[in-house]
Amino acid sequence: MSENSAAPVVILVRPQLAENIGTTARAMMNCGLSELRLVAPRDKFPSEKAVAASAGADEILANAKLYPYLPLAVADLQRIYAMTARNRDMPHRVIDARQAGAELRNRIGQGQSCGILFGPERSGLTNDDLTMADTMITVPLNPEHSSLNLAQAVLVLGYEWAHLVFGNQPQPVPEGETAPASKEELVNLFEHLERELIECGFLRNEAMRPTMIRNIRTMLQRGTLTEQEVRTFHGIISGLAQGRPGRSKPEPGTE
Repeated sequence: MSENSAAPVVILVRPQLAENIGTTARAMMNCGLSELRLVAPRDKFPSEKAVAASAGADEILANAKLYPYLPLAVADLQRIYAMTARNRDMPHRVIDARQAGAELRNRIGQGQSCGILFGPERSGLTNDDLTMADTMITVPLNPEHSSLNLAQAVLVLGYEWAHLVFGNQPQPVPEGETAPASKEELVNLFEHLERELIECGFLRNEAMRPTMIRNIRTMLQRGTLTEQEVRTFHGIISGLAQGRPGRSKPEPGTE
């Protein structure tokens, strides 16, 4: 779980301007969000420009965490939403900001750790970034002028979270259901599966391999796997691998 598990984590992926990080912190404070994570920011951080633009949200900036890569920034989280304005040729589930606010309220009320990805100002999130997300969020805006800056995008999502936070009661977790898998657990599963698919020859086409891997990861994430299901999946992969000719049975704990 994140340190502040009572609200979603805001994750800025490769933000370009320190001022935009500052105005994002201001929008977060407006909406009761406090945990900010930065993935490979272009401008130096911490930054006086960011503090000046934050209009008093200094504490959020002081506690912001820096990460070199996106998988490290989301490793401890269980559900990831991604804000995107562009149509993508990816089989992700897509919802609007209002639906996202309600889902986040319910999931966090159940004890799940959640984060929201926001991409760089110029280009937005890449398809590789989106493989870490479970759900994409879009906002219905003027199609002739639909781009938002970072602070605006965070404020839109933050508002939908804030206006529900004291109103809706979270839905109970179904009896007997284990906790959702964290992103670190899912990445370990993906890498285990991909190693075996390469070894057995399924991913032998190196040119197509990155696209196939993205599709496999996206497909598996739609299943919203639990911790127990991830452990079971690891066992299935190991069992199938052991059945291949020339593959010896691994020692306990090596898979």
